[in-house]
Amino acid sequence: MNSRCCAFALLLLISGSALAADTPLPPMSPAGLWLITLGIVFLIAEAALPNYGVVGLGGIIMFVIGSLILSNAELPVPMMIGLGLISALLLIGLLIRALKTRPRHAVSGDAGLLGSVTAITTVQPGDARNGWVQLQGERWQVLSATPLHTGQSVRVVGRKGLLLQVAATDAAPLGE
Repeated sequence: MNSRCCAFALLLLISGSALAADTPLPPMSPAGLWLITLGIVFLIAEAALPNYGVVGLGGIIMFVIGSLILSNAELPVPMMIGLGLISALLLIGLLIRALKTRPRHAVSGDAGLLGSVTAITTVQPGDARNGWVQLQGERWQVLSATPLHTGQSVRVVGRKGLLLQVAATDAAPLGE
């Protein structure tokens, strides 16, 4: 929400400074003004909608075409180029922020447990194939095909309910 407000304020600042120029503006083409206005609206919508730059790119294109139409009205070319560049930089900033929020790999559940490496904290006295480990902040009961010993490094290869199936890290690769 904060980036949306900043984008809106930046666009208002840019458009307000362009309209507050001391020089009188010559007669303008309504089509050029509409394209510039729609371009600004599309750039604001880009900040509010969950997409990856399609609306913003359309806004920049409308803005540039509207500026070119108004260039016949002898508006300063540096102002048109500057506003187009600032709009493009704003769109690039929004795209970078959107791409940073893309989904990442799972870090919880079975996907986060499988392949994890940890050390055996306790071995069950009666059966050396059963033991306990501390993994992802929780204590798990483990079962191995081979005998375990305290401090041994093991890799999680499966899960059945609350029981993790493990293998020694030097004995079996992931997916035993």
